[in-house]
Amino acid sequence: MWYIIKAYSQFLRKATNQHGVHSPFVYTFVTKCLYRKTSKEAKNQLKAYREDLLQSNEVIEVTDFGAGSRVFKSNRRAVKDIAKHAGARFSRMKLLYRVVSYFKPKAILELGTSVGLASVSLALPETAKMTSLEGCPQTAVVAQKHLKSAELSNVEVIVGDFKQTLPQVISEKFDLIYFDGNHSKEATLNYFEQLLPTVHNDSVWIFDDIYWSPEMTEAWELIKQHPRVSVTVDCFWLGFVFFRTEQVEEHFKIRV
Repeated sequence: MWYIIKAYSQFLRKATNQHGVHSPFVYTFVTKCLYRKTSKEAKNQLKAYREDLLQSNEVIEVTDFGAGSRVFKSNRRAVKDIAKHAGARFSRMKLLYRVVSYFKPKAILELGTSVGLASVSLALPETAKMTSLEGCPQTAVVAQKHLKSAELSNVEVIVGDFKQTLPQVISEKFDLIYFDGNHSKEATLNYFEQLLPTVHNDSVWIFDDIYWSPEMTEAWELIKQHPRVSVTVDCFWLGFVFFRTEQVEEHFKIRV
C-alpha cells in the first residue's frame, strides 16, 4: 500500500492534462474520451449491475491463479465483498465504457473476468463481440449470471487456467484487449508477448493496476520500451498502449 501512495505522489508531480499534450491523436483521446462525461443512461446501467453484486448474499470459493489479494485472507469470499474490494471501481467502469464507445472496437478480449464489473463496462456499448477469460470457475459463474441478467449477449466467458485458454484465442484479431488477469511482472509480460501477433495498427491495449507493485511498474516500463509500441498513456490506475506506426514515439502521464 505504501508503494502505491508513493507512486501516486510521484505520478501527480509528472502528470499533465490535455494542455500538456501536443499529439493530435492523444489530445483528441484525452478530450473526447478520458475527459468526456459518461451518459446518464450508461451510468444507471453500470450502477445497477454493481448494486446487484453489492446486494448479493452469495459466498463462493475463489481459485486464485494470480498474485494474490491484499484484502482477502481466505479463498472463501462473499460476492458483495469481491465487488466492493476487488472489482473495478465505479469510476473505472465508466472510463472503460467511454473508451469502448470512443474507439468502437469490433472484437474485445478481457483477461480476468472476476465478477464482471469491467466486463459489463466493456460490453455495454455493444460495438463488439467480447471474449473474457477467467481462471476461477465459481467467479465465472457469478459473472455469467449477472451479465445474463443485464441482457448482454455479446460476451463469451471462457473458464480455465490462462496457460490453456489464452492459446485458444491467439489466432483471432482483437481491436481492444484489457489485461486484468494476473498482477505479476512475469505473467503480464508473458501475456503481452503471446498476444503481440494479434496486434494491428489501430489496436488498443489497456493494462490495469500498473502501479499495483514495484514489479508491475517494471513490467509497464518494459512494455513502453517495446519496439512495437508507439504511444502510451499512463492514467496511473490504467495504462493505455497504442501501436500506430504513423505516430512518433511518445509516452504521456495524464491525470483523469
